[in-house]
Amino acid sequence: MKRWLLLLIAFIEGFASLGIEITALRRLVPHLGSSITITAPTIGLFLVALALGYRSGARFSGDFLARVQRNFLLAALIAGIGLSPWAGQWLFAPGNSVQAGYLLFMLLVVCPAAGLLAQTVPLISNLIEAERAGEASGLVLAASTAGSVGGASLLPLAVMPTLGVSAAGLICSASLVLAVLVILAAPAATSAATAATVAGNPPSLARRLPVPLGVLAIASAANLASSPLLAETAYADYGVGRVPAARVSTDLTDPLRVFLVNNQWASILDASEPPRPTPYIQRMQRLLSEDLGLNNSEILVLGAGGFTLSLGQTLNRYVYVDVDPKIVDLAEQHFLKQRIVGDFVADDARHFLLAFPHSGRKRFDAIVVDVYSSHASVPAHLTTLEFWRLLPVALADDGVVVINLILDSRLRSPYARNLLETIETALGRCAVEVLNPAAPVASNVLVTCRPAVGDGVLFRPGRPSVYTDERNPTDRDRGLVGY
Repeated sequence: MKRWLLLLIAFIEGFASLGIEITALRRLVPHLGSSITITAPTIGLFLVALALGYRSGARFSGDFLARVQRNFLLAALIAGIGLSPWAGQWLFAPGNSVQAGYLLFMLLVVCPAAGLLAQTVPLISNLIEAERAGEASGLVLAASTAGSVGGASLLPLAVMPTLGVSAAGLICSASLVLAVLVILAAPAATSAATAATVAGNPPSLARRLPVPLGVLAIASAANLASSPLLAETAYADYGVGRVPAARVSTDLTDPLRVFLVNNQWASILDASEPPRPTPYIQRMQRLLSEDLGLNNSEILVLGAGGFTLSLGQTLNRYVYVDVDPKIVDLAEQHFLKQRIVGDFVADDARHFLLAFPHSGRKRFDAIVVDVYSSHASVPAHLTTLEFWRLLPVALADDGVVVINLILDSRLRSPYARNLLETIETALGRCAVEVLNPAAPVASNVLVTCRPAVGDGVLFRPGRPSVYTDERNPTDRDRGLVGY
């Protein structure tokens, strides 16, 4: 086989290999999130599988291209089925252990496919004509790495945002089947084919096509069949479902329409006319319009959810910011059944705040932070001190920050205590309201802050001290503020 064809096969291997890893990481987001504690072990296990595959391929002696064909077809079958939405729904079905689902996903899908594909580099290196072994392996590694760059760039940036995650998994499988067809169509593709030709019984291409085409058909069926999801984008899985009102609040009217983002209830509307949102949204609406008395004000909402915060709210103007540009169309067509009330900006919340001073926008009278709708997928970069200190950049001098958190109802967990401490370190003392204090696990917690802001600059008070019997300036401190 010609050198360029061998390098093309190595390129396809690299494309599919890293494509499988990228698609697998995206498949884990709805169930485990995208934090470094998930991505790090996933990448580590993937690299272990690569190392074992390199070793196995280096030890093999025999028909190298036949081995590559076999590996590609097995990997295509594994990826075609294992990266489909159905596999994730089965492995992470309600009631299943999330940890067990993750291990099964890695051991049955990601690692086997990576190990099989990794054998390609040493196998193809044996077939490259070169003066030195290092030259042959260098060429193959370069082609494989170039393919990896293509897979890492094309799938998340072009395929997932437009065609969905299932299309990315199918493309990985289809590319491997394409490589097999290239091998089969090439002259003297394998030594077995050459031997059969010498014996006077050349195997026809048609006789060898059913297996790769069958693999492609199975992968296509798994990924193109009617998905259990409403939509998949590069950022999230979306769905719309119905649940009984008793699961949320006795004040809501059955049936409830639920907007699902990464398997979590991002927004809820009941069957009333007009429909009412979930209790925490109703509480935030009263807080903004009644308790805080905002009227004819500009309100920034970081995290769109189902855009229910502004439903029926005519006193103020809303601007929603969410990282996924497709969420607005999905919410309007399948959840709200109407246009959103307010404007929408497709951007990361932190990037929006960083770019705000140069945007020419007027500062907002209130900022609502509602980006934690998924228990699994908490955006860690939106929990840090550096993020909270960006809020005053977009906040009017007498503005208010309202934050919806999902925490344990007793606020005893390290996450709850540390996050609240981080917020108050950045924005000063805040009011904390646990909306469902009797919840056995998690509750919506509203945090309301009135940071001292002037010209977009936060004036941070000194670190508070503790009153003791020995040092007790209670009366002096109380008198300083006039009450």
